[in-house]
Amino acid sequence: MLDWTSWTGTAIAVGIALVAAIAAVLAPHTIASLLGRRATWVRDLSRRARRPWAVVVLIVALWIAASVTQPAREEWWPAVSHVLLIGTILAGAWLLGTVTSFAFEGLLTREKTTFTGADLRRRRTQILIIQRLTVVLIAVIAVGMALFSFPSLRVVGTSVLASAGIVSVIAGLAAQSIFGNLIAGIQIAFTDSIRVGDVVVINGEFGRIGELNLSYVVVYVWDERRLVIPCSYFTTNVIETWTRRSDAILGTVYLDLDWRVPMDAVRAKFDEIMDASDAWDRRSSGVVVTDSQGGFVTVRCTVSAKDSDDLWTLRCAVREQMMTWLQQEHPDALPRTRVSLES
Repeated sequence: MLDWTSWTGTAIAVGIALVAAIAAVLAPHTIASLLGRRATWVRDLSRRARRPWAVVVLIVALWIAASVTQPAREEWWPAVSHVLLIGTILAGAWLLGTVTSFAFEGLLTREKTTFTGADLRRRRTQILIIQRLTVVLIAVIAVGMALFSFPSLRVVGTSVLASAGIVSVIAGLAAQSIFGNLIAGIQIAFTDSIRVGDVVVINGEFGRIGELNLSYVVVYVWDERRLVIPCSYFTTNVIETWTRRSDAILGTVYLDLDWRVPMDAVRAKFDEIMDASDAWDRRSSGVVVTDSQGGFVTVRCTVSAKDSDDLWTLRCAVREQMMTWLQQEHPDALPRTRVSLES
């Protein structure tokens, strides 16, 4: 009979545990590969969860093998067993967080086929915030379980809970800005004030909301710079957003011209430019004189586009082509300064 309490038995038990762990890792992967031919999400889930699942299975297998053989009778075993317990908790949290993130990503992918435009940005922002809150909650619970596995920390935890009033006051004063940003991040997500993908203007900087985290927002500026702004800024300051309800937007091009500008010819040329542009969405266009002072008249060209990118392209095209046309066909309409000289 084999003596499992010997080191030889321990080596054999560890070998068996490793073989069982490998089988436990390969079996789900093989099944997922077969099922993935019809359901691709099964294969994707298996690929994402394979590494944390392998870590969990390996730790548990070694823990069981050592607990029934010679190491369990050694003086150092309680410390090693405690380390394996913490490893199991953290690896399990890693696995749970991976599965949770995959589920939220699948939900986000489904939402893309159901919603568009502003509704899609709102749903995506809310899903991302809930996903991050869930992952943070899993991490906090895992760390708490790992810490409270130490008997000494349980006593400390009981003492802290006994004086929760004082601790809460101190923590509230010390982390006021941190919790303020966290609450502001949740408020932004569920009040629909801004969303991932929205076009905004902040302190004169034009960009898109690229990342919306629990404590800060990253704005992608058009020239590839990044603005990292605390969430509390968006709940306490005025923000200019161009995509609140729809991506469609109006824009203007202002031209300072001479009083001799032929407005009928200008309108005809403007209509020609708009009809030839693919960036115009055919909703609105027009040319009017909005001001006349300082020896000039201000001509406003109003254009419309389906989104801010097309609007920028359209405004630049109108400004450039109108300028070139005036230079070639109506140079008298260009702005000039008149001076009267008396002898």
